[in-house]
Amino acid sequence: MSERILVVDDDEGILRTLRVNLRARGYTVETVTCGADAISTVADTRPDLVILDLGLPDIDGVDVLRRIRRDTTTPVIVLSARHQSDDKVEALDEGADDFVTKPFGMDELMARVRSALRRGSPETRSHTPPFECPDFRLDFDTRSATRGPGQPVHLTPTEWRLLSVLAKNPGCLVPHDVLLRSAWGPSYGTESNYLRVYANQLRRKLEPDPGRPRYLITEPGIGYRLDK
Repeated sequence: MSERILVVDDDEGILRTLRVNLRARGYTVETVTCGADAISTVADTRPDLVILDLGLPDIDGVDVLRRIRRDTTTPVIVLSARHQSDDKVEALDEGADDFVTKPFGMDELMARVRSALRRGSPETRSHTPPFECPDFRLDFDTRSATRGPGQPVHLTPTEWRLLSVLAKNPGCLVPHDVLLRSAWGPSYGTESNYLRVYANQLRRKLEPDPGRPRYLITEPGIGYRLDK
């Protein structure tokens, strides 16, 4: 069975182009033109990947992404004409797996589609042993996190990918480029500002004192490590 991709965009030209190119590569494609239809389609059909424009006519794409992330870990590639770094960070912060700016090259987008589908496939996920420390526990098989005496913590798919890389190497420094490529794919490697956003976010969720982290440690200009 071919993988199913939902494309969400109000530009009929882009929808037509993506439909033709994705189907030519063997994917099953469904298209919608507004946020409300995107939310209901994801809930009803559970596609393997969503390609989501941010500039939708009814609901802002970031809000659509937020709604999708409440109920599913389906990979989402944001496709947008918004070029500002803050827009990218906001989309990634809400759980986007990748961010592609318009205009885009079709070969690059298809490479990112393949990468996102691989990362989202249970068959290709490498197993990471649970990580336990005095203040929280991470179970990577069930993707469940608890803090203190069994208090559940919600983590986004990207946060899980970052923590998985760190937890496989507890106490060891993991460089920025390794974390970026593991979380977002091979085209990333220099966007250390993304990592700062996620590190602060994870500290707020997991650390007893986020301003004085005990577990998620920054090595300035180099990378991060996860200590027990």
